[in-house]
Amino acid sequence: MDVLIEELKQKPNLKILVNELTQILQEEEQRRMEFYNHISESDKAEFINGEVIMHSPAKREHLGVTGLLFSLMHYYAIMKKCGSVFTEKAMIQLTRNSYEPDIVFFKKAKADAFTPGQMLFPAPDLIVEVVSPSTEKYDRGIKFTDYALHGVSEYWIVDPAQKSAEQYFLQGDAYVLEFKGKTGSITSKAIADFTIPVQAVFDETENMKVLQQIMQA
Repeated sequence: MDVLIEELKQKPNLKILVNELTQILQEEEQRRMEFYNHISESDKAEFINGEVIMHSPAKREHLGVTGLLFSLMHYYAIMKKCGSVFTEKAMIQLTRNSYEPDIVFFKKAKADAFTPGQMLFPAPDLIVEVVSPSTEKYDRGIKFTDYALHGVSEYWIVDPAQKSAEQYFLQGDAYVLEFKGKTGSITSKAIADFTIPVQAVFDETENMKVLQQIMQA
């Protein structure tokens, strides 16, 4: 980022370039406002780099994995009173783009400021994306970069087809891989003391065991 800025500063036409970029961003923001006005609660849509991205309905394996992981995070957050977990339809509004991640977690201090009718949310503390063939390029591409640049401290990528999970922690303005695998356990930093076996994300029986432990703790 700093290198790019330094290169631009050396351009004799810097002012012209800045004016052109400003115009582009103003037009983008207008399209984003129109996007907010026209999407409905039934739409699965995101606004990425000036374009509206409509997503097709999720497959059963995607929905199943999302539901299993959400249940563990959601009930843990309730029991520990440490924040709020949303799934699927929470629109995250970043500087330029707007996303609907599969699962997001907000620490209590941030979540307590939300209002009942709120529809747009700031960068969360943890994001989970459950990848599919149609979304993986975004989850590992623009979202991977954008979430980090906006201070999302923890990012999980879950792959239903491979039954594997990846966990990244923010260092500076980029993510560093902390965990990747099909077995073992993941321990979150954003959700304090939240530890689950990877298999609990993919196996209903294992999920129920962990959920019972959470409820009894």
